[in-house]
Amino acid sequence: MPVISAPYAFNESQLYIDLESILGRPLYLKCEGFNFAGSIKLKAANEMVEAAERDGLLTPDSILVESSSGNLGVALSMIAASKGYRFLCVTDSRCNLSTRLLMEALGSEVHIIADLDANGGFLGARIDYVRALCANDNRYVWLSQYTNPGNWRAHYRTTAPEIAGHFPRLDVLFVGAGTTGTLMGCARYFRKWHRPVRIVAVDSVGSVAFGGEPGRRMIPGLGMSMRPPLLDESYVDEVIRVEEGDTIRTCHRLARRGFLFGGSTGTVISGAMDWLHRHDTRGITAVAIAPDLGERYLDTIYQTNWLQDLYGDQILDSEQETVDSAGRIGDANPDAAGERP
Repeated sequence: MPVISAPYAFNESQLYIDLESILGRPLYLKCEGFNFAGSIKLKAANEMVEAAERDGLLTPDSILVESSSGNLGVALSMIAASKGYRFLCVTDSRCNLSTRLLMEALGSEVHIIADLDANGGFLGARIDYVRALCANDNRYVWLSQYTNPGNWRAHYRTTAPEIAGHFPRLDVLFVGAGTTGTLMGCARYFRKWHRPVRIVAVDSVGSVAFGGEPGRRMIPGLGMSMRPPLLDESYVDEVIRVEEGDTIRTCHRLARRGFLFGGSTGTVISGAMDWLHRHDTRGITAVAIAPDLGERYLDTIYQTNWLQDLYGDQILDSEQETVDSAGRIGDANPDAAGERP
């Protein structure tokens, strides 16, 4: 039993779920949400803050500022509260209400951007706001999760070795793509490993991280409205894009079996199921990374009115809540989930 004095000192790293009995495909899920920040973002947040402290960028008068759709903002809020820093999270209207309230409960300030950027998303506008703050007041310290190498190094040092130690015969790893910190850290680690591991990035339809046309994305977490500066596609073997409807149905399918996960996790699992259906899985060892849990999505993907307003009354019809012939969960349209590059 660990005894800690700081909330960021605890992070359960050895919990996996065998999903084959639920989804009918061999897939282990690495659960990253069991810490006081509630998501995998604690690792990157801790790495980036500690690096800024070592480099002398943070002083007692500093104000941490970061653009975040939610989970990194919570992680930084927790760390800032523990270490005595002020923190401002710049987010947008897609951020879950419970996430905003949690950051404020931890003593952080939350600024919500309402204007879309040129790509039809909020990220550009959020970054412009942060840059203006830093230009006008030198107390602000922007960690910049989009460009900070500490983002991917955190997972090179922790997440990937944790998986390697538990699955020495790993064949394929499914990783969600947002800033691509987790993706790049794991991909770089396994590129040097003793056996080849296929790295499959899972993105949201409407994201432009790997190219393509921008589109509406209402579930925060995965996906970007610009190309991630950390991304090096030479480390990625394949990209799968998932429709938000499939994300939602996957989350609900797992919830009916007692596992309440967040939107990012639902997207990763949906993409993994699509890939596993299209490949020979005999003897395969496949792992997906679950970045988040589901409590912060109770007022969105688990809330009937929110779902019906955005996706229509049929989003969770019982006849759609099965694994279809293409291996996708809950989609009556066989072309809806796996758009391959």
